Amino acid sequence: MNRNFDEWLSKFKTSISDYTYYVDFEKIYKNVDKVKLELNILNSLIGSKNIEEEFQNILIKYPETLKCIPLLLAVRSREIFVKDEINEYLFKFNKMVYSIQDYIRFMRETGLFDLLQNHIINNLYDYVLGIEVGLDSNGRKNRGGHLMENLVESYIIKAGYKKDINYFKEMYLKDIENKWNLDLSEMSGNNTSTKRFDFVIKTEKQVYVIETNFYSGGGSKLNETARSYKMLAQESKKVDGVTFIWFTDGTGWKSARKNLEETFNELETIYNIDDLEHGVLENL
Repeated sequence: MNRNFDEWLSKFKTSISDYTYYVDFEKIYKNVDKVKLELNILNSLIGSKNIEEEFQNILIKYPETLKCIPLLLAVRSREIFVKDEINEYLFKFNKMVYSIQDYIRFMRETGLFDLLQNHIINNLYDYVLGIEVGLDSNGRKNRGGHLMENLVESYIIKAGYKKDINYFKEMYLKDIENKWNLDLSEMSGNNTSTKRFDFVIKTEKQVYVIETNFYSGGGSKLNETARSYKMLAQESKKVDGVTFIWFTDGTGWKSARKNLEETFNELETIYNIDDLEHGVLENL
């Protein structure tokens, strides 16, 4: 069946984001609750007139409060590297590796004492909650990828396939070879690739290996993706009983349409969400 690339591309969607895409509040609340007790102890420093001495007393009596400090700087790691005019330090916050005075200097020089002492904030729990919201925005890229996977999987199920019976998630080439006694060396660079497919569908006569992605924004990665999938399409044609399917969408592709069109012309089984909505999986 001949398809028109421009018409196909015109049906790409701007977004597939659901309500939970922007912030995962459930995860945020769990993260903050893990350090709730320690944050409440450190709350005593807010507005302190003698903050260095009080911080020292807290570390002596409640050394576990140290683990909260990186988060106050929006840092996930329990280690922070610092270089001053004389020395280099690798501060650890799961255990004290320098003197209390060094940690006091860390708090002073990073501005955390000023933040607490001058009452710029009222409550560390609320402050860290805000930091967690900001840090969680970095997870949107991963959530976006999962949104497309989840969408495709819903249509796989709608088409009548059963998980772990005739459709499978996240299978490596080697696992596919072993399960159905296939030789996929043409698709793995003679067994040098550790390629993993998002889904695999097994019918009576064919194994369908499936990749999914969605791009709402442009970038150089899209050209690289289109080229690599074009190569994968060419390689899969050399393997009997195996068909490569690529589900992709998103208006970000309009900035990389040339490379996508080359793959479109090479790969008959490249589909978008509109194709899914019109039952393409029901006709395998």
